[in-house]
Amino acid sequence: MGYLRELPNVKYQSPLSHKNSSKDFIYVKNLFRKNKILDWLSTTTGVFNKFIIADGARPDNVAEDIYGDASLDYVVIISCGITNIRNEWPLSSKEIYEYVENKYGLAGMYEDHHWETLEVRDEKNRLILPSGQIVDKDFTIPGPEARFGGQGVKWSGKDPSTINVLNEDGQTYNSASSATYVGETIAPITKVTNFEYETTLNEEKREIRPLKSEYLQMFLADFKRIMRYDRNTQYITDRLISTENTNVIE
Repeated sequence: MGYLRELPNVKYQSPLSHKNSSKDFIYVKNLFRKNKILDWLSTTTGVFNKFIIADGARPDNVAEDIYGDASLDYVVIISCGITNIRNEWPLSSKEIYEYVENKYGLAGMYEDHHWETLEVRDEKNRLILPSGQIVDKDFTIPGPEARFGGQGVKWSGKDPSTINVLNEDGQTYNSASSATYVGETIAPITKVTNFEYETTLNEEKREIRPLKSEYLQMFLADFKRIMRYDRNTQYITDRLISTENTNVIE
């Protein structure tokens, strides 16, 4: 992995059982040396491109697509602000199915997780209800063309099918097939199963904003500079420091 190659080294007392003496050292990578995009730079949209991760693609695949070098996968991870690749990188279709099955069980995969509103607009395209709001199963709103009178909310006389109910893709459905009418109210809601919920969360991870390729060399130069050691009591070179050998008693 290219990231490990860029990390500086530490001269550390040998923990190996077959060492020759208590003065033996080994060289290890300094995993505590970290790097990240500057906070002010991370909000500069002109430096990053939107990228959709393909199903089953790994960070090295994305690096190959963007920078032409799979070993630059750490550039993708760092520039996207990913700190936990296991939780922040999308699973493949096969992996998300297995994850949901393990979490909820085969029988529970398609049970209700929650209910969400559908988008509702009237015949003049005025927004009545936004989509994606989590509500109770028995949630309702006053029906289309309703008016207030002495008896409360009533229909004005127009066919309730004049209402437009939109799904999450913005497609208009016939009201009768996408919403339930209960007397003088409408229930524009849809069920979200456990599988749909977890799949949606996973799909949201597919859109990332990695560093544009034209800024790659600047990033790599800064990365190498940050990974060098300043002079200190453990300094050997700008790529190597030494730790105290506690096996040796002065």
